Amino acid sequence: MHMQFKYQRVGIFVDVQNMYYSAKNLYSAKVNFMQILKSAVGNRSLIRAIAYVIKADVKEEQNFFDALDKIGYDVKAKDLQVFAGGAKKGDWDIGLAMDTIELAPKLDTIVIVSGDGDYVPLVRHLRHALGCRIEVVAFGKSCSGALKDECDSFIDMDNDRKRFLIYR
Repeated sequence: MHMQFKYQRVGIFVDVQNMYYSAKNLYSAKVNFMQILKSAVGNRSLIRAIAYVIKADVKEEQNFFDALDKIGYDVKAKDLQVFAGGAKKGDWDIGLAMDTIELAPKLDTIVIVSGDGDYVPLVRHLRHALGCRIEVVAFGKSCSGALKDECDSFIDMDNDRKRFLIYR
């Protein structure tokens, strides 16, 4: 088990899209975002939990966003961009990065819930320049190896699927 100090101030930053597709593709299941929050915080003080979502105008999504809000996440939503050729893009990488950097002075530990290797330079910066402890929560099978190597501790959701997944 990784070290958790009781008086650490924790911020949790969830790349919802990354988690959603990982769970769907690996296990045909949904992510239990409440269990992620509980396990990431442990017995420490939660300062902020932010869930970054992409709005694609799907009927179900508002219920999902409301549920995240009820559990205790601040939900930040951004519209899915659809380009002329039909290509779609929606990601929060920069938004999540900016929020972690801006909140870092108020946090001891930053938990990034994503397996996306794009966060590696961010993790390096948060650890070395800003002195935060960085924990990553993701599915080991679909998580960037470099991201696992760069963080202080890694919670592999594959190891406790009953806890972290909701099967239809």
